Amino acid sequence: MSQSTVVVLLLTHILLTTYMSRTIIRPLLELRKAAKRVTEGDLDFQVKISGKDELGQLGMAFEEMRSKLQQSILVQQQYETNRKELITNISHDLKTPITAIKGYVDGILEGVADSPEKNEKYMRTIAAKAGEMDHLIDELFLYSKLDMQKLPFSFESVPILPFLNDWVEELKLDLEKQEVDLHIAMNSGEAARVSVDRESFKRVLGNIIQNSLKYMDKPEKRITVHTWVEAQSFTLAIGDNGPGIPPEAAGHIFERFYRAEQSRNTNTGGSGLGLAIAKQIIEEHGGAIYADSKEGEGTVIRIVLPIERGAE
Repeated sequence: MSQSTVVVLLLTHILLTTYMSRTIIRPLLELRKAAKRVTEGDLDFQVKISGKDELGQLGMAFEEMRSKLQQSILVQQQYETNRKELITNISHDLKTPITAIKGYVDGILEGVADSPEKNEKYMRTIAAKAGEMDHLIDELFLYSKLDMQKLPFSFESVPILPFLNDWVEELKLDLEKQEVDLHIAMNSGEAARVSVDRESFKRVLGNIIQNSLKYMDKPEKRITVHTWVEAQSFTLAIGDNGPGIPPEAAGHIFERFYRAEQSRNTNTGGSGLGLAIAKQIIEEHGGAIYADSKEGEGTVIRIVLPIERGAE
């Protein structure tokens, strides 16, 4: 064998070895290292294998798997955090009326309620606190069913303005008793039909009104109801002249158990679930719900629902 042949063979061997190392061995070692890190529970890295050959495709598939697995774990951790927060909030909101009931029961047993008037007052307070607990449990049950998508909806095509006019007539009577002025501007969308579940949609409207009334802080209380149609969407805006929402809180009022008061003061009542339930129901209707607020002036809750085609 000539010297030149030996040199050619040697160079060929070096080139093949280098090629194999770069295109096969190194990616396989990278994959083995990545697999080991995944096995050890470490997903905070990136598999840097690219190329159009089979190993490149394998590397990209492995990276996609790692990324999805990491996202899944992060979502699971968030669910666990939310679950713990939910339990804490439930415990807090149930403890308040339970403590009050226990105090009044002790007062009756110890003879503090030593007159028929005091006894009746204590019993009425106990009944009111028990009612608060019952309402909270009902809201929790409803929210859980909505969250797990186990609440059955009965959708039907509804001419939305007549539906809202009937609701407004009922609302007017309730607000008159509470000395609240009602201003109505529903002048467009007469032919609009929307697919709604009547009962759940009325619950949304009721939750919004209750939330507005709960925080009313001005001598002249006012609720406004305004509707309009834009493109293929029907918008219902319910406003109040309450205290408004601080800018840092406006983006959170549809979260469960969220209250704008940092102290979670329950003097105003409520479960902190009303607007979260409203959001869940509206999203099941294929719509969206928003809050526009100016601190010190009031808040407007906007509900946007899709209009059925042919019913503009």
